[in-house]
Amino acid sequence: MCGIAGFIDFNKKSTTSNIQSMIEPLNHRGPDGEGTSLLKSKNAIIGFGHKRLSIIDLSQAGKQPMNYSHLHVTYNGEIYNYQEIKNELSALGHHFKGQSDTEMILHAYAEWGIKAVERFIGMFAIVLFDEKKQEVIFIRDRAGVKPLFYYQKNDLILFASELKSFHEHPEFDKKLNLNTVAAYMQFGNVPTPYCIFKNCSKIKPGHYLKINLDSKSQEEVQFWNVYDYYNKPKLKLSFSEAKIQTKELLKSAFKYRMIADVPIGVFLSGGYDSTTVTSLIQADLTSKLKTFTIGVPNIGLNEAPYARDIAEHLGTDHTEINCSEKEAIEMIKDLPFFYDEPFADSSAIPTTLVSKAARKDVTVALSADGGDEVFGGYNRYDYMHRYGKTLSSIPKAVRKVFLSAMNSIGSDNIPVLKNKYNFHNRYERLKVFLENLNKKEIMLSLSQQFSDEQMKSVMKSDFESLPTMFQSKEMLEDFKSPLSYMMAIDFQTYMLDDILQKVDRATMTNSLEGREPMLDHRIIEFAAQLPDEYKYQNGIKKRILRAITHDHVPKELLDRPKMGFAIPIAKWLKTDLRDHVEEYLNEDRIEKQGIFNWNFIAKLKIDFYSGRKEYDSKLWYFLMFQMWHERWMEN
Repeated sequence: MCGIAGFIDFNKKSTTSNIQSMIEPLNHRGPDGEGTSLLKSKNAIIGFGHKRLSIIDLSQAGKQPMNYSHLHVTYNGEIYNYQEIKNELSALGHHFKGQSDTEMILHAYAEWGIKAVERFIGMFAIVLFDEKKQEVIFIRDRAGVKPLFYYQKNDLILFASELKSFHEHPEFDKKLNLNTVAAYMQFGNVPTPYCIFKNCSKIKPGHYLKINLDSKSQEEVQFWNVYDYYNKPKLKLSFSEAKIQTKELLKSAFKYRMIADVPIGVFLSGGYDSTTVTSLIQADLTSKLKTFTIGVPNIGLNEAPYARDIAEHLGTDHTEINCSEKEAIEMIKDLPFFYDEPFADSSAIPTTLVSKAARKDVTVALSADGGDEVFGGYNRYDYMHRYGKTLSSIPKAVRKVFLSAMNSIGSDNIPVLKNKYNFHNRYERLKVFLENLNKKEIMLSLSQQFSDEQMKSVMKSDFESLPTMFQSKEMLEDFKSPLSYMMAIDFQTYMLDDILQKVDRATMTNSLEGREPMLDHRIIEFAAQLPDEYKYQNGIKKRILRAITHDHVPKELLDRPKMGFAIPIAKWLKTDLRDHVEEYLNEDRIEKQGIFNWNFIAKLKIDFYSGRKEYDSKLWYFLMFQMWHERWMEN
């Protein structure tokens, strides 16, 4: 795992010192070494920079940027099946100097061209320069585990693992894209392929972008699409047969991700996903697997006791990290540096804290993200199945009465329920169901804090709503069950732009490589073709994953409500962060900034502090943007 940055400068003005400046802010992604190269072609200067976190082949033979014949590469990620591909290449006459997967990428491209990427099992952001073809190719892995940003203006193209690198190039024109500011306010992140800055984008997952240096032409190609598998007939397998095949795929994916020349551990929350990963890996080990979980007393939900029971049952070498509420709150001030594009998922805080603690013992940590999107684990899938038809049967006029009542009564005024986990957020979401029962609109609205109509009041200036994967029409009607539809959308939106961005920044902040075994493309390709009832049946989410896990861990140790990294945002906003709210969300600052409508924010603050606890996330979105804006636009 590493950090990469560089440029293609058709003006031929950029220098080695520019590359050096661009990789300097990425030291947290790769503290073990660095390298730069300045490559010249007839029409452009190409700069490649690399910060290295040594994982495989710790010797200088794995140093980047790397070249072979007429090919040059700088790369962030891991190709887990690199040894098998190397063996195949060796049989074809290729000779290798070292043991790194980077060297394999160059030889594979020399042998098979861009088709080589279809053989890779792993996570990767690759930038490759082919001198013979005079092409530079940007390649991003199928799920989008590894980030890759690029910027282009005035015959200059910049690329990097994180946006902060762009600020170090003198020709970077830092201007906000108000359309993406609006998108952030709706989703809590900037959806792919957009970027918070004008002239800046993200390479799409499962795509490569080819730039011809002679003609300056660009070609974007999709080499993998999750819909190709959702749009296939369901496999005709019994549940027991499907369970066997799923388990074998999981074991293969997990085994691949245990390959490293440094210590490896697993994040264990005690839920089904992380327990599946831990139990299947530990079953094949003679030594004790290192597992890590975090507990933050006094901030609400704490999964540490459950993880402890699972670890004890499986016999792992378990570390339970306890941090104080004060530590968690103090971390907030650092979030805008590491999340250098506005980001509002508060679970970034505990994810960063557990990564920091794990780094003391390991250099690689496996996470279990993707299990919900691949095997059907989110509560909203359950709600759609349970309540969709019921709500549809309620006359529209009656729904309007309920909606009006909910708009006038705050969630904190509902007896008993107000003390339930996540009730305030669900209360807000129920309004969406009552207002619009169209499947597509429900899915979109469930993912937004502010509707398109509300955004007209949020934003002071004009903006355009950006098309996202929520508007995709790629799933064929013959295969569009509610469950498949929602899972495919989540895989390309929430997982990509929230979960994966969060884990990448949280781990790399601490120079820790995070690996995502559930996102092995072979797993999603197979799971997408499983019958819906193998994933969700009669209220049982992730049915097949549960069955596999129960072979190793008793059901009674696992069956409990879904929790997640819950952070008491409402409490903090009313107490420890109240001064922050007043500092960043005051009339003078908002009016001077000219982005948001002050009257909307003022009313939101009044409503929240008057008891509308369900507005905590909306207020948090504003606060996180304002703190980001101060760090990257005002300083």
